[in-house]
Amino acid sequence: MASSTSSAPRSRSRKPLGKMADWFRQALSKKPKKILESSDGPSSDVSQPSSQDHPPRLGLSSTSSPTHVVASSSGRWSKDYDVCVCHSEEDLAAAQELVSYLEGSTASLRCFLQLRDATPGGAIVSELCQALSNSHCRVLLITPGFLQDPWCKYQMLQALSEAPGAEGRTIPLMSGLARAAYPAELRFMYFVDGRGPDGGFRQVKEAVMRYLQTIS
Repeated sequence: MASSTSSAPRSRSRKPLGKMADWFRQALSKKPKKILESSDGPSSDVSQPSSQDHPPRLGLSSTSSPTHVVASSSGRWSKDYDVCVCHSEEDLAAAQELVSYLEGSTASLRCFLQLRDATPGGAIVSELCQALSNSHCRVLLITPGFLQDPWCKYQMLQALSEAPGAEGRTIPLMSGLARAAYPAELRFMYFVDGRGPDGGFRQVKEAVMRYLQTIS
């Protein structure tokens, strides 16, 4: 009896194992067929290029606008001001009129006016030198008061020493003086005659614009 009872479970356990063996054999026999089908047929990786082969296009946020490129590449923006108006204290009204004309033009020129733009409490010498160095052009409003003002003469000499050979950068505007009173330091450059109907303002603006075009 012991031998008969022990043999029965063994015969039952062989059937499931046999079925599992048949299933593994069928699965193994089908695997090569699937591999061949996947290798022969087009895959999604081949038909559609990956992002590594073709990088995505840059959006508008990652590229700078044309206006920004022009602004950053233009030499005009390398300095704080386009024009520094050098004048005597008694010619403040005439200087303010000139600055209003230049800033109100279509070019929107950036002007430095000492009493308006100088740093309160700053040293006069350092403020004048910094204004000249931070401006592309220097307009010298030459009047009888200019010739008598030591600070005006200092600015004139400083402007000439910084850019002695820069044509068009220093623009003398002579008003109320005869030609013979023209400063000897400026005899090598032409001046704008302020006796015209507009006081020579238009010529000054055109001279500044011509210089700015050479550095753009």
